[in-house]
Amino acid sequence: MLGVLEIVLGTAAIGASVLATEVTVVVCGWLLLIGGILSAGHAFWRKHWKGFFLDLASGILYVVAGLMMVGNPVAAALSLTLLIAMFLLMEGIFRIVVALSGQLEHWGWVMLNGLITAGLGIMIWRQWPLSGLWVIGLFVGIEMILYGWSLVMLSLIAKGAVVPADSPPR
Repeated sequence: MLGVLEIVLGTAAIGASVLATEVTVVVCGWLLLIGGILSAGHAFWRKHWKGFFLDLASGILYVVAGLMMVGNPVAAALSLTLLIAMFLLMEGIFRIVVALSGQLEHWGWVMLNGLITAGLGIMIWRQWPLSGLWVIGLFVGIEMILYGWSLVMLSLIAKGAVVPADSPPR
């Protein structure tokens, strides 16, 4: 049941990816805000701990970032999407370089992965700032659908409705 619900919600998130992006950013902002308050509170609770200033500084940074994300989720989504695009591009380039180094037996798969990852980063970057409105929601929706299908398949295997390919015949 949970798997089917995840699939439905993931499909809805993809269909309303702008709204899903905004909701995701606001939820992450609240998590940062709560975590920052707890971290700063921990700093004062353990005053004699050597990490007092580290806890306090990180708590303040979390609170500020959380307030910025909750206060202006669209700007936060734009920034996060640009960060995602840069990460994908750099990760893709890294994988291409590793594949070309000749150290891997199946280097072609690593090369393909690197090309796709870098291409995805470039596509997101080229569409930015418009992509900042929908990419995060799309990614969340895809993740929910994949997680939902994995739950559905695991439950079917547990019920015996589907036999895994690597299991011996009955």
